[in-house]
Amino acid sequence: MTRTTPPRPSDVEALFPQLAHHRGVTTRLHPRAGRPDASVSSVGGPLLWPADEPWPVCTEPHRRGRGHRIADIRQRRRLLAQAWARDAAPGPTDDERALLKELGRRHRLPDIADTDPVPLVGLVQLYRRDVPGLPVGPDDRDLLQVLWCPFEAHGPSGHDLDLRVVWRRSEQVREPRGAAPEPLLVGFEGAVPEPCVLHPEQVTTYPYAGTLPARLQARIDAWERKQERKADKDPDAEALTYQHDLSIPPGYRVGGFASWHGTDPYAVACAVCGAPMALLLTLDSHEWDGCTSWMPVEDRLLPGHLQDPCPARLAFGRYGLLNVFACPAGPGHPHRWSIQ
Repeated sequence: MTRTTPPRPSDVEALFPQLAHHRGVTTRLHPRAGRPDASVSSVGGPLLWPADEPWPVCTEPHRRGRGHRIADIRQRRRLLAQAWARDAAPGPTDDERALLKELGRRHRLPDIADTDPVPLVGLVQLYRRDVPGLPVGPDDRDLLQVLWCPFEAHGPSGHDLDLRVVWRRSEQVREPRGAAPEPLLVGFEGAVPEPCVLHPEQVTTYPYAGTLPARLQARIDAWERKQERKADKDPDAEALTYQHDLSIPPGYRVGGFASWHGTDPYAVACAVCGAPMALLLTLDSHEWDGCTSWMPVEDRLLPGHLQDPCPARLAFGRYGLLNVFACPAGPGHPHRWSIQ
């Protein structure tokens, strides 16, 4: 099934004609539960990985002997999905609640040392043939793969990510490996994705307000204040905002503009050449959540309890999003990322 973004509730360029000079395009990936294989683009599906290439691991020192078992996470998700699909009102039965509590328990494996290798978890795989707007990788590579360590315990703060971005030529993978190795434990449930197929759709997008010229920002702020006053006077009126309704769509997407709602905007420069980096990919904890104006038309036709704003079940930071940046001047230069 395709996914179609509804028209915006207001014509943003009619409100702010100057935005026409800042118009961009982003590709919403629209991941939805499915059974992808390694030959297609996916979130949480198997990666096309050569059998003779070692699977990447994390060896940075951090605690990895306490956490959740992947099998428990997946069983807990299945149980919850069955309960809500069966009857959304009462939810799980008492017996199911007891099992859910047990499945949510953290486990300890004392024999795991803080430097034992942890297999990385595959997050996303994108073929350029499937995803409009996916840039060309270094040396004309057509397949983008993103993996991470399932513990948020890296770097000087002890709360950073170990994220790996891999580009490869898909036609060079003659003998794909079988099932990827899985870590014995993961640090949190949101570290493990559910397999999702993709329904790419290109939509118009506009920059985050805080990155626009000051006079245009002031006009947008004044319009939003007017929207709030109208909503205060009329309970049935909807207070639209530029950020949530008119500019940057939520969810998984390729290209376009980064959202900076968690921090003030800051320049992201390439660590090798100093060039300004461009947004490559956004991974999001929600497909729409509070931004319901972006809910696709097809999802609106589903019963309420079957509308799933978090199909991939991944979580970034405090249920925010992860922006991955690439260097346009050097596709092979290291990527950078930011959590919002």
